[in-house]
Amino acid sequence: MYAILEMAAKKRSTADFYKSNPEAYKKKLAYDKKRNAKPARKKYRAELAKERRARGIMGKGGSDVSHVKGGGYKLEAPSKNRARNGHGKNARLANGKGTTKTKSRSYKPRKKK
Repeated sequence: MYAILEMAAKKRSTADFYKSNPEAYKKKLAYDKKRNAKPARKKYRAELAKERRARGIMGKGGSDVSHVKGGGYKLEAPSKNRARNGHGKNARLANGKGTTKTKSRSYKPRKKK
């Protein structure tokens, strides 16, 4: 016979945290409002919106338009695009890892003349 596979409950740790800590949620909303008001963020969103309009998919849901390293754009599933750099054990900011540059192991300072 077939074994019934039980689906694990979807993790909602962040949502649950903010639900039980309204002050922290207010602080997060204030931070997000301030960050999203910056000219660089507005420009970033405007670039993506312009590309969505050019592709004829603006306002229709579906895939996200995301930036690629070469400077172009690509269509990508929202779950992949929005989950990158922040969740799971391999997250960019996990375990105290920051976005600041660190010295490589092969770094050797120049000798002063």
